[in-house]
Formats: sequence, C-alpha cells, structure tokens
Amino acid sequence: MFSDFMVNTWIAATIVGVVAGVVGVFVVIRGDTFLAHALPHGAFAGAAGAVLVGIDSLLGIGVFAAVGSLLVSALGRRGRGDVATALTLATMLGLGAFFLSRSSEYSAEVFSLLFGQVLGVSTVEIVPMLVLGIACLAAVATLYRPLLLASLLPATAPARGVRPHAMTVVFGLIVACATTTSVPVVGALLMFALLVGPPATARTLARRPSTAIALSTAFTLIVVWASIALAYATDWPVGFFVTALSALLYLGAHAPRIRRAAVPRSVAATAG
Repeated sequence: MFSDFMVNTWIAATIVGVVAGVVGVFVVIRGDTFLAHALPHGAFAGAAGAVLVGIDSLLGIGVFAAVGSLLVSALGRRGRGDVATALTLATMLGLGAFFLSRSSEYSAEVFSLLFGQVLGVSTVEIVPMLVLGIACLAAVATLYRPLLLASLLPATAPARGVRPHAMTVVFGLIVACATTTSVPVVGALLMFALLVGPPATARTLARRPSTAIALSTAFTLIVVWASIALAYATDWPVGFFVTALSALLYLGAHAPRIRRAAVPRSVAATAG
C-alpha cells in the first residue's frame, strides 16, 4: 500500500481531497450542486475531444470546464440557473458522444475519464495538479469574504460593494479549475461525490463557514484515503468506496435528527 508506485497516488489523492473539501463547502452554501455535477461531465467531453485530436487531455478538460462555467453564468443571468446548467450539460454531453463516436481507440481512456485512475497516477500528472490546486485555494482565500457574502446574503451584497453575478462567474471558474485538477485522477463521476458529500456533511455539523471548511477538508481526505486503502486491499473499484463512504458520512451526520424526528411519532403511535 505504501510501496514506491503508490507514492504518486497518495500525493494526488491529498491534492484532490484538499481542493474538493474547500471548494465543496461553497458549492453547498450556494446551492450549486447541479453545477458541480455538470462541469465535470462537460470536462469529460473536453477530454474526449482532446484524445480524438491527439493533444493533452488536461488541456481539453480545462477549456471545456471553463467554457461550460461561463456559459452557465451567461445564460443563468437572463433566465433560470438550473435550466442554463441543464442545457450546458446536455450540449457538452452531446459533444462528448460525438467525439467518442469519431474515435476507434477510446475504451480505456473513457473508463479512466469517467471513473478516474487514482491507482495509476504518473509523476507527470502531479505537477499540473499541484499548480491548479494551489490556484484554486489561492482564489478562494483571496475572495473569501466577498464570495461568502454573495453566497449567504446575495440581496444585501451590492450595498457592501460586492457584485453577486461577478462572484457567480468567478466561482464557476473556481469549480472549473477544481474540476481540471481532479477529473484526470478521480474521474467526472466521482468528483461530483467529493464536491458534495463530505462538504454537505461538514455544513450539517458546523454553523461557521470557516469551521465547515476545516471539517469538510478533513472528511474529504478521510474518504479519499480510506477509499484508496480499501480499493488496494479488496481490488474493488475505488469509486464504489468514494461514493459509499461519502453517503455514510452524510447519513451519520443526519442520524440524530432522524432519530429525534422518529421519537415523537412513536410516542404518538403508542398514545393512540
């Protein structure tokens, strides 16, 4: 598990866990879970196009994720945000299907782009992941207060000199950057689970955003590290453990509330 060929895996998983943990809290606060679902899938289409023309898949992921976030922001400003996100997602998935239909050697690439290749990370992939991850964290740290204000109090943000739509555009690009960092390793499908599951659990347990970010990062790292260890030990897909552990964390955080809600009903049933 800690042999030489696994070193890059642990490094990559740590980068992904920290980025997803921090960015995911704002995804949950802003109610942008649909965006977090759409952009990784759009990035998958960009990677498929890059594979088709023979260029670095990371470039395709970055371009499509950024363009997708800008489209969602532009269309959402003139209408419903969920409709804009759905249309962008459908368009990018259609392009992805077209790119894949034009290629004859894509089965392994498609599987890795959808589900990741966390157990086969090369040294070449670590450097761009680290650079993009630092860029994500630096953007969140720099824009923390205005982003938080625009997320929690969008109606009063303009009075304090914060433009909510500008923050929407910027945050979309931050999610695109996080997607570009993570999709080559954890895949388009699993990135959504990491951006939502552990951060939503942290948000349930913590009132203060700063505390939620710290908890979210810890939970995400635990999920990623435990998933790698379990996948290594069992030879089961790492994606299964990522999604299962994320769901268990969320259910565990809500268990006390479910229990409290069930007690009055049982008392009422007994009294009746």
